[in-house]
Amino acid sequence: MPIKIPDDLPARSILETEGVAVMRESDAVRQDIRPLRIGLLNLMPDKVSTETQLARLLGATPLQIELTLVRISDHVARNTSAEHLEAFYRPWRDVEHERFDGFIVTGAPVERLAFEDVRYWPELRRIFDWTRTHVHSCLTICWAAQAFLHHFHGVPKHELPAKAFGVFPHRNRAPNSPFLRGISDRFAVPVSRWTQVREADLPEGHGLRVLADSEETGLCLLHDPADRAVLMFNHLEYDGDTLANEYHRDRGLVPANYYPNDDPAEVPVNSWRSHGHLFFSNWINEIYQTVPFDPAEIGAIPHEADPTDLEPA
Repeated sequence: MPIKIPDDLPARSILETEGVAVMRESDAVRQDIRPLRIGLLNLMPDKVSTETQLARLLGATPLQIELTLVRISDHVARNTSAEHLEAFYRPWRDVEHERFDGFIVTGAPVERLAFEDVRYWPELRRIFDWTRTHVHSCLTICWAAQAFLHHFHGVPKHELPAKAFGVFPHRNRAPNSPFLRGISDRFAVPVSRWTQVREADLPEGHGLRVLADSEETGLCLLHDPADRAVLMFNHLEYDGDTLANEYHRDRGLVPANYYPNDDPAEVPVNSWRSHGHLFFSNWINEIYQTVPFDPAEIGAIPHEADPTDLEPA
């Protein structure tokens, strides 16, 4: 089934060119099914690229998805036009009384700041609390995953001596998790961050389960069943050229394991695309299998952890 996004959203023409099924509002209302409502709180500077990356992955699943773009209520984005935000984004205060089957919070270029020094930290904390009562499953990415873990579990982030930047092999530590169904024992994941959270800092007794990690860059995926959340510290949503764009923008480190022969003049190889699609498909499928049919019941019943999530990794 296709994804339903606004007709004029720039991502639409890109996805249609790629063959991703995109649905118009008039077609969606004719289908006698309840689409899954997915909210996207987009904190990234290049909002159009992030919208496209995530819409591509959500649109590849076999269910009808209705994507709602959300922004911080009082934060003015400097890298996205006011016209784009006004046309396609809703401030969180306008959706806080609604319920979502899934809700994604992206990373943000603020990871070297203390959480409390981020201007929109108070509202983001309210949004995290709101996901426990108004969202069936929350997916947080990169800095947002670190922030979520800090907010609910007091886990600190640590600055790295150098940026973790490139494509690194990761271990599937929970092949019986529904979120990693079908994913290889070892799989490549793009990494781009200046900070990390450490497994040693995870509090005991909170039900947190490590799903995937890297010997070189640490934690990648974490399941928090009590808060109905999956935390992804890296970037399975990235396009094949995203790391290249970051490299050419910053002219810093050459991303590891990315360019053939580590030569930025070569065309990079996307070695994670299939696992990115599979992970997002698994997340959407788990929502579909477990969410109440009546949206009014979302968040009303405390989440019961799958027993496999409490087994030692």
